[in-house]
Amino acid sequence: MKASDLMTPDPACITPNDSVQDAARMMGSYNVGSLPVVEGGDNKRLVGIVTDRDLALGVIGEGRFDARVGDVMTPNPSTVRENDDAEAVSRLMAEEQIRRVPVVDERGAVVGMIAQADLALAESGVTDRTVGQVVERISQPEGSGPGSSRA
Repeated sequence: MKASDLMTPDPACITPNDSVQDAARMMGSYNVGSLPVVEGGDNKRLVGIVTDRDLALGVIGEGRFDARVGDVMTPNPSTVRENDDAEAVSRLMAEEQIRRVPVVDERGAVVGMIAQADLALAESGVTDRTVGQVVERISQPEGSGPGSSRA
């Protein structure tokens, strides 16, 4: 099974100059916990990702209600390509402790998103054991597992 089989194609995207309120409204409208951040216009080249956690901690927690998406996003997020296999996707999510991963094409443009739930709901290619290991690794507190010495 490939990433293209797991992903939600053509996800809603936002730009660094959009308001954090726009990001929150879009997350609510599309029932998602993250949005790929792209350059904008017709250019869907990925420059970051913004999550509901970024909004909670970086906006509400710090009282930065006039912030732009670019102020709170994670720049240069980890990605996969459409032809990467499900095992590579699972490994990346576990190693990086991420619940969602953008899928990009050869130019770095966003073509899809894969969430932890997409792995769990896959009909083939991902075992229950693999999904369990991914969930376990993602859920470890930061700094407590292998590869968690991220800044």
